[in-house]
Amino acid sequence: MRAMVLERPGTPLKATDRPDPTPRPGEIRLRVEACAVCRTDLHVVDGDLPRPKLPLVPGHEIVGIVDLVGEGVSPSRLGQRVGVPWLGHTCGHCPYCVAGAENLCDEPLFTGYTRDGGFASHVVADQHFAFELDAAADPVSLAPLLCAGLIGWRCLKKAGDGRRLGIYGFGAAAHIITQVAIWQGREIFAFTRSGDIQAQQFARSLGVVWAGSSDELPAAELDAAIIFAPVGELVPAALRAVRKGGRVVCGGIHMSDVPSMPYRLLWEERELVSVANLTRRDAEEFFPMAQRAQVRTHTKVYPLEQANQALDDLRMGRLSGAAVLTP
Repeated sequence: MRAMVLERPGTPLKATDRPDPTPRPGEIRLRVEACAVCRTDLHVVDGDLPRPKLPLVPGHEIVGIVDLVGEGVSPSRLGQRVGVPWLGHTCGHCPYCVAGAENLCDEPLFTGYTRDGGFASHVVADQHFAFELDAAADPVSLAPLLCAGLIGWRCLKKAGDGRRLGIYGFGAAAHIITQVAIWQGREIFAFTRSGDIQAQQFARSLGVVWAGSSDELPAAELDAAIIFAPVGELVPAALRAVRKGGRVVCGGIHMSDVPSMPYRLLWEERELVSVANLTRRDAEEFFPMAQRAQVRTHTKVYPLEQANQALDDLRMGRLSGAAVLTP
C-alpha cells in the first residue's frame, strides 16, 4: 500500500510503500476512497499532542470500501462503504465506558494518533468503530463529516437549545454545524480572525446573520458560543459575548493557554465546558440529521502525495471548508 508517514513530529510526512495491512480478529480493512484533513492531524504532525505512535500514518476522517475482514467479522461487511472516525477503539469495561461515556475511556485507541490512520491507500479498523455510509454518496463530501461533523454535533449538543449561537473559528467543523444549526432554526454569529474577509464571506454565504472579527461584540447577546479555533484568548472574548447563564463550549483537542481574566466574565452563572472525542451514539444521531438538513460540505481535493501541502494550507488558514486527500 501507499502511505504518508510521520517519522518524527515537526517533520514532513514521507511517501512510503508498505505491505498491505491484514485485519486481526474483529477488524476490517478498507480501501480508502477519501480522507479529510483535520486540525487534530495538524496538532499530531506539529507535536502539539504528546506520545503519538511512531512511525505513524495520520488521518481520522476516513471513507472507504471494506475489502477484507478479520476472524469473527461477518462476510456481509465486504463491499460496504464505511467511515472511520477519531475514536478507534474503547476498552468497554472502565467506569466511563460502563456509564455510556466511551469518549472518556481510560484505555482508548485513536485513529491516526495511537493507531495508523487514513493518509494511505488502505487502513485497518475495529469493526465496531466503522459506520456504514451511503453507498451512493460522494466519498469526498462524506469524509469531513467523520470528525468535523461529529465533533461539531457534540459541541452543538453541549451548547444547549438557545436561539443565538456564536461560532469562533470558521473552518471545517463550523461550516458543517452552521448548516445543521440554521436548519434547526437558530441564528448563527460567525467570528473569524481580524481581517479574514474570505472566511466572513464564506460564513455569510451559508446564511449566518452576522460575521465579523473575534475581537468584536455582536449586536445581540449570545445564548451560547462554540470555540473551534485553538486559541485560548478566545475564551474571555466568548464569555464576554454570551448572556447571563450562557455557555461557552471549547471544541478542540488542543488549545493555547487561556489567559488570566476578570472573574466577572464568568460570573452570573456563565459556564465554560470542553468537548472530548466522540461516541458511537453521536454518529447514530448525526448522520441521519445531516442528511435531513441537506448538509453540503465544501472541500478542496488533494492527491494523497500532496498531504504536506494540504496540512500547510490548513496551518496557514488558506482553506474555506475542508481539505480532502484521495489515494
